[in-house]
Amino acid sequence: MKQIRIAAFALVFALASSAFAQDLVLRAADNQPEDYPTVQGLMFMADYIENATDGRIVMEVFPGGQLGDERSTIEQVQLGVIDVVRTSTSPVGEFYEPIGVFSLPYIFRGETHMWKVVNGAIGRELLDGLQESDLVGLAYYDSGSRNFYTTDVPIRSVADLEGLRIRTQQSQVVLDMMEALGAEPVPLAFAEVYSSLQTGVIDGAENNFPSYGPSGVRHYEVAPYFTLDGHARVPEIVMISKSTWDMLSAEDQAIVREAALASTTVQAALWDDLSGESRAAVVEAGSEIINVDPSEFQAAMTPLYEKYGPAFGDLVDRILAVE
Repeated sequence: MKQIRIAAFALVFALASSAFAQDLVLRAADNQPEDYPTVQGLMFMADYIENATDGRIVMEVFPGGQLGDERSTIEQVQLGVIDVVRTSTSPVGEFYEPIGVFSLPYIFRGETHMWKVVNGAIGRELLDGLQESDLVGLAYYDSGSRNFYTTDVPIRSVADLEGLRIRTQQSQVVLDMMEALGAEPVPLAFAEVYSSLQTGVIDGAENNFPSYGPSGVRHYEVAPYFTLDGHARVPEIVMISKSTWDMLSAEDQAIVREAALASTTVQAALWDDLSGESRAAVVEAGSEIINVDPSEFQAAMTPLYEKYGPAFGDLVDRILAVE
C-alpha cells in the first residue's frame, strides 16, 4: 500500500510539473502607455515567446505603471515578484553601479556610436554583470537623445550657453554638466517649465523631440530654437528576474533572449517614427532645428569625467574609444 501511495504521489507530481512547464505566465512591467514604443516592443517580445514555445510560455505586459514606477518595478524583479521589466538604465545604476556610465553627459558621440557600444562587447558585459544584482539583462531599447531648446538665444556652440538659465532635473551630474558648459542650472518642477519659459524665468530647457513637440508638453510654442547636441542619450533596458531565469531551461532561456533582441528592431523603428513625426510637426510650426558638432561639447566634459569616471573603472575610456 505504501508503495502504491508513493507511486501515485510521484505520478501527481510529474503531471503537475508537466502542466507547469506547459503553462508558464511571465509578468512584464512598463511605466509608459500602451501605444508607446517600449510597450510595443515588449508586446512583440511576448508574441515571439508565445509563438516560439507553442504557447508553453506566455508573457503578459502591464503598461502605464500598473505594477509600479521604474524603481519599484526593478526592486520587484530583483525579488521575483515581477518577471520582466523595461526601464531606463539610469535608475538601474542604483542597483548595479557600472551601468550608470550611460548617464554621463556626451558619453556617446551620436546614435551610431551608442548602438556600437551597447550592441558590442561593453554592452554585453554590462548586461551580464547585472546578475550580481539578481537581474539578467536581455537587450537595450532606444530612448533617443535629450537636447537643448531656448527662447531667444539659439545655441550653436558651447559659447552660446554662457550665462543662460537652463531648467534641469535635480541631478548632480546634470548640474555639473550645465556648469561645465557655462550655463546656470535652474532645477524646476517639470510642470513649471512652460510658464517659466514663457515669462523669461528661464532661457531654455532640455528634452527629446516627443516631449518637446505636440504629442508632449508643447514647449516648442515658447522655445523655438532646438539644438541637436545630444547631451544625454541614455538607453532603455529589458531585464528578467534572475530567479525566473534560473527556472527556465537552457532552450527557453535562448528563446526569451532571442525574443528580447528581436524586439529591439521593432522598438527602435517605432521610436524613430515617433521622433520623426514630432520633429516634422515642430518644424512646420516654425521651430529652428540647429545641428552642432557634439565633440566641442564633449570636450568640455573632461572635468566631469575626471570627477565621476573613477567609479566606472576604465569604462569611460573604453566607451569613448569605440569607433
